[in-house]
Amino acid sequence: MSQTAVSQRAAPETDLVGFDPPTRTFLLTTPTTAYALRLVDGPGGVLPRHIYWGPRLGLADAAALPTWPDAKDDVLGVELPTESGQQFGPSGLQVRFDPTTSAVEWRAGEHTIEAGHLRITLTDRHYPLAVTLHYRVHPDTDVIERWTELHHTGAGATPITVDRADSAHWTLPVRPDYRLSQVGGEWSAEFQLHRDPLPIGETTVAGRRGTTRHQNNPWLMVDDGHATETTGEVWSTVLAWSGTFRLTAWRTLGGQVSIGGGAGHDGVSIRLEPGERWHTPTLAGLYTPEGFGATSRAWHAYALAHVVPHPDELRPVLYNSWEGTWFDVDEANQRELATIAAELGVEMYVVDDGWFGRRLSDNAALGDWWPNPDRFPNGLTPLIDHVHQLGMRFGLWVEPEMVNPDSDLYRAHPDWVLHQPHRHRTELRQQLVLNFADPRVAQWAHGWLDRLLADHEIDFLKWDMNRAFTEAGWPGADDPQRLWFDHTRALYALIDRLRADHPGVRIETCASGGGRYDLGILARTDQAWASDNTDPVDRIAIQHGCGQVYPALTMGAWASESPNPLTRREAPLRFRFHVAMAGALGISGALREWSAAERAEAAELVALYRQIRPVVQQGELYRLTPARVEGTTAVQYLSRDGAEAVVLAWRPIARFAQPDPPVRLAGLAAAGEYELVGTGERRRGAVLAHHGLPLGLPAGDHASVVHRLRRVG
Repeated sequence: MSQTAVSQRAAPETDLVGFDPPTRTFLLTTPTTAYALRLVDGPGGVLPRHIYWGPRLGLADAAALPTWPDAKDDVLGVELPTESGQQFGPSGLQVRFDPTTSAVEWRAGEHTIEAGHLRITLTDRHYPLAVTLHYRVHPDTDVIERWTELHHTGAGATPITVDRADSAHWTLPVRPDYRLSQVGGEWSAEFQLHRDPLPIGETTVAGRRGTTRHQNNPWLMVDDGHATETTGEVWSTVLAWSGTFRLTAWRTLGGQVSIGGGAGHDGVSIRLEPGERWHTPTLAGLYTPEGFGATSRAWHAYALAHVVPHPDELRPVLYNSWEGTWFDVDEANQRELATIAAELGVEMYVVDDGWFGRRLSDNAALGDWWPNPDRFPNGLTPLIDHVHQLGMRFGLWVEPEMVNPDSDLYRAHPDWVLHQPHRHRTELRQQLVLNFADPRVAQWAHGWLDRLLADHEIDFLKWDMNRAFTEAGWPGADDPQRLWFDHTRALYALIDRLRADHPGVRIETCASGGGRYDLGILARTDQAWASDNTDPVDRIAIQHGCGQVYPALTMGAWASESPNPLTRREAPLRFRFHVAMAGALGISGALREWSAAERAEAAELVALYRQIRPVVQQGELYRLTPARVEGTTAVQYLSRDGAEAVVLAWRPIARFAQPDPPVRLAGLAAAGEYELVGTGERRRGAVLAHHGLPLGLPAGDHASVVHRLRRVG
């Protein structure tokens, strides 16, 4: 079973995929849903057509379904649409065989079913191209994984140009209305949730900056137009990829909707060489009839069961030195900060930017990865030993994919960066992007990282990536546009190799905040930095959007300075901590300047978080209210066994005559009795669910509270 509570019954593996030979119908079965497709013959060859996605049904039921919308209409419903026949919508596969031919005509190849993995192979009727559609389901989740494999089957033939290779396209059933949900934003305003009517035509969400970046995150949800947190049909899809991407929702006037997408963006092509295979990343899909809350909990459970490494490990409370010293980093002030952090109950001490080379600001030294001899005359080991002696683990900030022009590395290897001949090299944050698609660069990065970890007792890396791709060229490469894909794949391979060689090291992904936060990078890192904005008021919306898909265990959240370094807003220490407790708690700030009272209060709040952490990080999330600035936002976490609950509530701004009514809790046993930890008061589950829990927020702005409940009967 999954590592988190799932309100689904497990399906036997033998029942996960079925096939009806007379109708050539395939049925994928999950704990509560079903997905069906059929191979249909037409004038342009065979087409794999979608016929059903919804509540569970049997193979005989699926075989009896009509082909949707009907067998003569190729406008919608194709599992991987191409530029052939009447397929006029967004194309999932765009290829060029020669200067005159781009249409594809399939004939059916073999299919295989192995436990929950279905493979359907199609071959072009004339050209040496085969495509395998992959589907995979698991017995403990309703999430369906899909990806595509291209194979140039010719020997000695010319390459095939691939302009687009999507992972999957999902077809939705006809409903009276549709609404599209997505998150968008920018640096320090990531994950802003938007829910809008889905317009007629094509709505595309894309990233063209090298990583997923802050502007869009690679997922979409479509609901029946009336879904709420607890009711309504929701179809969602999430791409497990950390590079450029494109997702498109298409709605026709006749009420037909599809969602498709994958890696890469418009204008990027690759050459598929004879004998070569090309695999796309996974585009996973999910249907739920129980609203947005159930959708989020299903994605969280899937991520913990099938994506995130070490999901049973509680993420430590960390202190990050960034706001404590900025670039003024040396052994003495880090020792002092570490001593204070340990007194607060911190479990991981992380030295941020400024420890290496001639790194006195962001102008220089990226690429020169050795301790600054003036700041660390005896290297990093004395500081690491001090941190470990204090009972904390030690972490270090790195940015392996970047280089400053003012660095020894760039002076030695100016050709290692992304660039194009006869074009200016745009600097962002005074840095350029190293081309990890070049094996020389990837090997160099592995070499210094491996030495760093082998020579020091480092427990944690904060892996940053602070800028987008520009002039993304690779002079001399046979197929230079592959760098858009191969940089990300090389990054994955590098992290995978480091983790295999140093299994005790844990990694946080960061990209100027939440610029690389997706299921692809989460498959090989332990948590993610959601935003450089640590203002607790802004963080409520950021964390609300992040939690639509990604579980709290992965979401790094800091209690930071006041006034906030970015917004200059002041907020009480308790409010800052209570907001950050909704994820993997961290602290940053000038601890040496905190008063004794502030340190004592921070220590109490860290101790409280460590008590509620198992429920927050590994429990189920229920959003009890909308996220809002004026008024109260309340969220609930329920333990796997349902025996414990944690409620966090925040009210940034108080308004006259706007009281805080009781919030109705979710997931509790109606006949059970629950004790409020700390007060001893007991209430029945039915009362908490139907009447609600009085929050008891203090008066005024920036009010917050934490409630713990434990079942006692």
